[in-house]
Amino acid sequence: MSAPSGRAGGVPRPPWRRAELLRVMSYNVKDFTADRAAAARVVRALGPDVLCLQEVPRRLTTEFRMPSFARACGLYWAGGRLGTGGTAVLTALRVRVHGTSRRRLAVRFPDRSRGYAAVDVSLPGWVPITVLSVHLSLGAEERQRHAEAILSRLPERAVVAGDLNEGADGLAHRRLAGRLVLASGTQPTFPAHDPRSPLDFIYASADLRTVPASEQDLANLDVEDLVAASDHRPVWLDVAATLP
Repeated sequence: MSAPSGRAGGVPRPPWRRAELLRVMSYNVKDFTADRAAAARVVRALGPDVLCLQEVPRRLTTEFRMPSFARACGLYWAGGRLGTGGTAVLTALRVRVHGTSRRRLAVRFPDRSRGYAAVDVSLPGWVPITVLSVHLSLGAEERQRHAEAILSRLPERAVVAGDLNEGADGLAHRRLAGRLVLASGTQPTFPAHDPRSPLDFIYASADLRTVPASEQDLANLDVEDLVAASDHRPVWLDVAATLP
């Protein structure tokens, strides 16, 4: 496992958040072509323990731009961009990272490269869980194949979060929801200025107990930041303790 990059002092935990909950957030950040500072403020307002990113820079600039974004969020990036298809996972200081992995998902030209990044994480006393950040293809049949490839390697306790590029009636969504629980709901996330399409989701293994977003979470978000940061809005939830 690579040494963490983008080290920072960490973001204070919101007082209404219980220590036994692990917050997972998913966010498409549009290759950092929008307002990165606004995106970091959105992340800090929600205080995730595990942040699943899609559309992060995939060229050599990743090694320079991702650590600075991680620091702005008060999180850590373990590094590694090859094979991720522009996905990444950042973690908070209190989270123990047991391992990282990534895998490329096959696409046909001219679609951009696709893949996923994954981390095995836990809190003190927890059984580790695997969290994957995914970004599926623009083609429906290819998205379904990607979903199959992800599920074929998925461990028993897992959370899959990301941009599916399709709604809840899509083939990939139905395949994922056939094995996992759609824990985030189907609220619209795209476009950020006037969300009409649900493209971003979080799924969890059936034996994981999840807690959906609260009114307090929503109250902490600045709408101007949401619009300036990306063309997507984030999704997030809390995962309850996984005890031996």
